[in-house]
Amino acid sequence: MLGVDALNLAISVADSGLVETAVNDLIGRSQVLIESEKPGMQASVKDHLRKWKRTAKRRISKASDSEQIRQELALYQTVIHWDEVQFADDIKTIIVQLKGKSDFYGTAKRLLERQQNTPNPMFAHFFCDQWYQSLFQSVKQLQLDELEIDKQKFLDDLYNRMENMKNMRQIGDEGDDAQLGRLWDMAAAKLSRGDVSTMTKYATFLRKHSGLKEIANELGRMASQVDDPALRKNPAVELQFVEEQSNEATDDIVGIHESDDLSKLLPNETMFLAYPELEVIFYKHLVDKRLMNYRTAGKSRKLRKVNAHTPNSSELDLEKGPFIVCVDASGSMSGFPEQSAKAMAYALMQIALAEERDCFVLMFSTEQITYELTKKDGLREACDFLSYTFHGGTDFEPVLQKCIDLMHSDKYLNADMVVLSDFIAPKQSQEMVDKVNDLQAGHNRFHAVCLSKYGNPELLDIFSHHWSYHPGLMGRFIKKL
Repeated sequence: MLGVDALNLAISVADSGLVETAVNDLIGRSQVLIESEKPGMQASVKDHLRKWKRTAKRRISKASDSEQIRQELALYQTVIHWDEVQFADDIKTIIVQLKGKSDFYGTAKRLLERQQNTPNPMFAHFFCDQWYQSLFQSVKQLQLDELEIDKQKFLDDLYNRMENMKNMRQIGDEGDDAQLGRLWDMAAAKLSRGDVSTMTKYATFLRKHSGLKEIANELGRMASQVDDPALRKNPAVELQFVEEQSNEATDDIVGIHESDDLSKLLPNETMFLAYPELEVIFYKHLVDKRLMNYRTAGKSRKLRKVNAHTPNSSELDLEKGPFIVCVDASGSMSGFPEQSAKAMAYALMQIALAEERDCFVLMFSTEQITYELTKKDGLREACDFLSYTFHGGTDFEPVLQKCIDLMHSDKYLNADMVVLSDFIAPKQSQEMVDKVNDLQAGHNRFHAVCLSKYGNPELLDIFSHHWSYHPGLMGRFIKKL
């Protein structure tokens, strides 16, 4: 074979240190941004950078998969499998095909002219080596261009997330480091000044009416009062030998790449040593770690911490289910009850972030609207929820039935249902009461926050806990069992 196989050229370039250089650059820029931040924020930024690094190599490898590069690679792959006689007969035809399609065209013409004036027995090998280097540089430039675009996207996303996190810290309470991990995932949303202003409004309202925050905190604590082994998480950790994929193992040859490992050297690389005038090329490639090596892969056994199947029940944390927050969006909730309901849902979202729980808001009147406030675009949906205007009538039965159906699924097995309403509605049927009682006997908790002094007591009786909070009591709340 006259030259190096280039089928894995894009991967070889991606493995040549481009991504590592880009990562070091991003680390330097990110460090300036986060050096004054809390440890929780710094950890989130570093984890975000690690995730970007894992996917960047794959993305830039695809960037060089253009039609022009594929055509030139096909020509190169054809030529390197010729012998010297066929190369001498047909290389002019190949050079003509490169015209206007390859950066190597000008160099190829000059090399051929030099060979005609001063013949060299190693010309075919040298020509293919120069062609490979040209291909390598072309692919490298394409990948560098794509990497620069990808880096800028990463930085734009980083600036946006940090700005959102800064706004959320100003809006929220100090000391909420437990929220930072999940809040960072949500911070990719594009928030306008109006969105931030809306959240600030309800955060201020929540601080002013501390009774709502106390109710939310007590709702969060109630999940820890359930003592059921089926809801325990965090199995015990033990050390075990596990098999892991490793590039150091030599089980299989999976390709080729550039390196300086003489034990995995391709045989054609040693041909440079056969001629004194080309020997220096071999040593230059060795110093630059550009000798073509077999790429190997296999499995190796390493000692790792793994989760055991038998939990240590005395030290386990409780698996806290999601909040299903049902907000009465009827016209009778307008005014102070509407503000209280939105602020309460906002407080529960903060608790859900801190406790790694999901928080779903189901707004109901004559129809239902659902928001998932702790998913990746949750900040966007939180702003939509806080901006929604309440109107329409009240229909409790469909929303109760919806929540009951959800609680019978695996995802909502241990859910807390919280209904925020004025409860100015008729009592529920005995069939519905029985369904609620059945779930209360298990792991599910039904809570009510009544935002009017005219709430129907018979309707409130189906809930295991309920609170009253309305302006007539100047922010004072009364818990009823």
